[in-house]
Amino acid sequence: MLTPEARRAVEQAATEPQVFEEGFDIEASRRAARELAAAQPREDVDEVVDLDADGVRCRLYRPAGARPGAVVHLHGGGFVFHDIDVHDAAARRLANRARRAVVSVDYRRPPEHPFPAAPDDVDTVLRWIDREGAAHGLDGPLYAHGDSAGGNLALVAALRHPGRFHAVALIYPFLDPTSGFDSYRTEQHAFDLREAEWYWQQYAADPADREHPDLAPLRSDRLWTLPPTLVVTAEHDPLRDEGERLAEMLAEHGVTVVATRYLGQIHGFWRHHDVFPAAQPLMLQVVGFFEAQSA
Repeated sequence: MLTPEARRAVEQAATEPQVFEEGFDIEASRRAARELAAAQPREDVDEVVDLDADGVRCRLYRPAGARPGAVVHLHGGGFVFHDIDVHDAAARRLANRARRAVVSVDYRRPPEHPFPAAPDDVDTVLRWIDREGAAHGLDGPLYAHGDSAGGNLALVAALRHPGRFHAVALIYPFLDPTSGFDSYRTEQHAFDLREAEWYWQQYAADPADREHPDLAPLRSDRLWTLPPTLVVTAEHDPLRDEGERLAEMLAEHGVTVVATRYLGQIHGFWRHHDVFPAAQPLMLQVVGFFEAQSA
């Protein structure tokens, strides 16, 4: 059963333009998201600075008394939407609660920059951290965090760089370009099969790319290399089953994995702590998971 706030969000989404409708304006949608985010309240963080990581724009958040290490945050938005400005408030909350620096990555997006631009940008940032991180106080354990499409990118980054991350947290990750799991047909609430397919069409300009494990990480033969991984799903999310299948596969490979399904929730709830009460405990769960791997 949907929670009351999830039900209201679904009703609101039904009144908004859909990405798969003819004439949908991608740039206008991006602009509207930035404007909405700019109007939201945000927490103070001791230091917030924009960085150029070898051509990739990033934003560094450092809370007062930051402990060693950093969280690399990869934003969601179907690969197409959102950016570090839209995720600014969420990144601030993450930094303050983790008491660690957060590096939010403004990777290139399709359709202007299809796969593999986004994962390649993450690689660039990781190389920059290896070379320049100490000068910015980023030495120490590194953690990967991402929601939705960002969860895909966080997972791919960990697979491309085995041993680089201390732990990974994936919030309802977007993993299966075939949309083949049952939840795509049973849990179409404010996010459905048509929307998912549209995102994959933008991201995978070449249909052959949908077979590549750097785009479809459930196909990877290196899942066994992952560090401790948290996989969070939402009960009424089309992506629920693919996330939970990932958790099963990691367990089968002997990876330390924790999987949590948030009951009554829909896709996207994590970022909107002012709307969804469950977003607060989820943030603390992520922070607690990272902390547990640091003990």
